Amino acid sequence: MFTQLADLLENIRVALDGLLANKLRSALTMLGVIIGVGAVIALMSVGEGAQTEITGQISSIGTNLLVVMPTNTGRVGGGGVASGGLTMDDVEALLAPSAVPDAALIVPQYSVSGQIIYGDTNFSASSVGTTPDYLALNNLTLAEGDFISARDIEKRAKVAVLGAQVAQDLFGDFNPVGQKIKIANAAGTQKTSLTVIGVLEEKGGSMLADADNSVYVPISTAQTKLANARNALGKLTVSRIDVMAASESQVDAAYSRIEAILNTQHGIGPLDDADFRIINQADMLEMATSITDTLTVFLGAVAGISLLVGGIGIMNIMLVSVTERTREIGLRKAVGARKGDILLQFLMEAIILSLIGGSIGILTGIGVGQLVNLTGVVTSVVTVQSIVLAVGFSFAIGLFFGIYPANQAASLNPIEALRYE
Repeated sequence: MFTQLADLLENIRVALDGLLANKLRSALTMLGVIIGVGAVIALMSVGEGAQTEITGQISSIGTNLLVVMPTNTGRVGGGGVASGGLTMDDVEALLAPSAVPDAALIVPQYSVSGQIIYGDTNFSASSVGTTPDYLALNNLTLAEGDFISARDIEKRAKVAVLGAQVAQDLFGDFNPVGQKIKIANAAGTQKTSLTVIGVLEEKGGSMLADADNSVYVPISTAQTKLANARNALGKLTVSRIDVMAASESQVDAAYSRIEAILNTQHGIGPLDDADFRIINQADMLEMATSITDTLTVFLGAVAGISLLVGGIGIMNIMLVSVTERTREIGLRKAVGARKGDILLQFLMEAIILSLIGGSIGILTGIGVGQLVNLTGVVTSVVTVQSIVLAVGFSFAIGLFFGIYPANQAASLNPIEALRYE
């Protein structure tokens, strides 16, 4: 055992001597591996960061959220009545006493897009008509003023609550509470003046909503003042209905009750296609995780191509090295070196090149990941798995692409090698 260890250490020493004899060439050979490993770690860290951010956004709302959305407003139900999407009648049916006992909050929304105007400043933003429970459902906090009240909805009050970014863009550091803004419809043909009654704390965007870049108004105001939300049947429609189950264990029960109530409301029979869909937050989390996993693997595979190129560079340089050191190989064989000794020497050189390049590449990848974090646009998360994968891949590259030139060296005829000029 000690003899084998001593032989291995000797081969490592000889390999290092061979690499140090041509420092510049060795450095250039490692460059492909450095870039490859660095790219693998940097890109995979960006993929991991995206996954962490997306799943964090979904989890922050909670896995007990159900989102009900319309799918086909032109459908004709089993009773022959045309469906007009989700309506306020559906909301009232869900809010009826004991209708959905497993639901803690039921919040309808009606969203419109248009220009938000204050003085000479205007930009496009989403205006969300909703109810007072929207704050609790989305874990939002007021920075200034008040949120929408039930009385505002009843009176169709022309009031608005601004997201943090909207307030900053319109008013800067000035307190906007009490000021009047205008919201123009998408066509710009109608402008509605609203009084600002509150401003939200900064929240950050999510897959479901961007609170900072939205304006909130009473749902009745959005349906009648900002747009005409009536369908062909004359009923007021909603864009979606968010339902927060009382607990994660009650999600399935709430789902079943909502589905049964809406099927009855819309006259949907057992064989009919529903004109609505219910999105489970837990399913959304699983889907998002699956997508980001695929993205991370794809980014890693793209970066792996540069590692492959680095491996080809190692093989080419090792073949050149074999040619240059033909007489040395012949001399070693003449004094008793076996084929396996020569094979191990050159293979060790290729592996050492890859491992040193891989180590530098790891530091490079981590550094690039930190630079990405400084931009604030994307968050990168360097994981142990990505480092292990990169190192393992670089070792495999050195082994695979080092075998052929090492075998070429080991197969040289000692007499012909000694005669080589």
